[in-house]
Amino acid sequence: MKPLEGIRVLEVAMYGFVPSAGGVLADWGAEVIKVEHAVTGDPQRGLKQTGNLKVGDGPNPNIWHANRGKRSLGLDMASVEGKEVLDELVRRADVFLTSFLPRSRQKLGIDVEDIRALNPKIIYARGSALGPRGPESDKGGFDMTAFWARASSAASITPRSHKGMTPPPGPAYGDTISGTNLAGGIAAALFKRERTGEPSVVDVSLLGSGLWAMGQTIALSLLLDEALQAPEPGGHGSPSNPLSGLYRTSDDRFLSLVMLQPGRYWADVCRHIDRPELIDDPRFSSAEEIAKHTAEAVEILREVFATRTLAEWTERLGTLSGPWAPVQDSLQVGSDPQIRANEYLLSAAGEMEVVSSPVQFDVGAPQLGPAPEFAAQTEEILMELGLDWERIIELKTAGAVT
Repeated sequence: MKPLEGIRVLEVAMYGFVPSAGGVLADWGAEVIKVEHAVTGDPQRGLKQTGNLKVGDGPNPNIWHANRGKRSLGLDMASVEGKEVLDELVRRADVFLTSFLPRSRQKLGIDVEDIRALNPKIIYARGSALGPRGPESDKGGFDMTAFWARASSAASITPRSHKGMTPPPGPAYGDTISGTNLAGGIAAALFKRERTGEPSVVDVSLLGSGLWAMGQTIALSLLLDEALQAPEPGGHGSPSNPLSGLYRTSDDRFLSLVMLQPGRYWADVCRHIDRPELIDDPRFSSAEEIAKHTAEAVEILREVFATRTLAEWTERLGTLSGPWAPVQDSLQVGSDPQIRANEYLLSAAGEMEVVSSPVQFDVGAPQLGPAPEFAAQTEEILMELGLDWERIIELKTAGAVT
């Protein structure tokens, strides 16, 4: 049994952030109904290209990533008939999940007080750009603005010599991290309700999640009154540790070494790279000496690592005790045997491979359902509410549902 089996989630949200929270909840076993605009649906459905990555008319990963395992209902919430359907869904739900801004929530009658009047025990979960309080709480935003730019990731990763800003590494980067935070908050609220009977209002923002992701750096900066400066590209990494940095292989791939105790690992590294004479080299006889002679050690290691391919080094370093990893792009991760062994990439309903949400229960990956086509389950959901076919036709004719 999945942890959230029997939990019903009503999702009134768009784009990547809040729907990704619904996707995680679906991975954990919740029944998630995605309410979409009766005519246009979730605008995310129209996203077909990101950078050089363009999809055709088939399954769209931009939708599947955040919406696997859900059912879709096309609904005009602004109409009287559509609002009546929504209200009945609210009465039957455990969680109301929304990304709508305060003005829209008030206009549509889906703010906390409205939803609680229909279902006093419901968990009300909001995802916002900038948080529920303060002078900008009613403003919208995306992960590029609130998570990446405003919360300091962009400036912290961009070298001072560069003009402009380093963009996020991929679409929905901050959205997905923030959505997972929101799913975790909802799970905690469900646990509280189970123990106390009291429902919660759960808030997660892109800004707050972005700050949390940079939390250690921000704490250091506030203590020292100094911003973190990104290193210039092409450098090794640490100025005092040759075993913490990047090394290029003969096939123009990279190894990332992160051994924060160089004195502990130096001898083992030397044996694995077939340079045992460096173990007793007085320049590298202790952590203090290694720090003094980091530049020399880096040059030696650069020459050595440049003699073999990444595949060769992966095999040779398989028994190395210190932490290291290959540097991989978004395609190369698909061939990583460790990723495959842990089922971090899964087939969703046999149609498309997507990344599993990161939490596993009982050493097993979730079974992922497909992302719904727009309004594909409208009739099914309405029948579950007790509406007969004649009434469903009336609602369709009136444009209240799709």
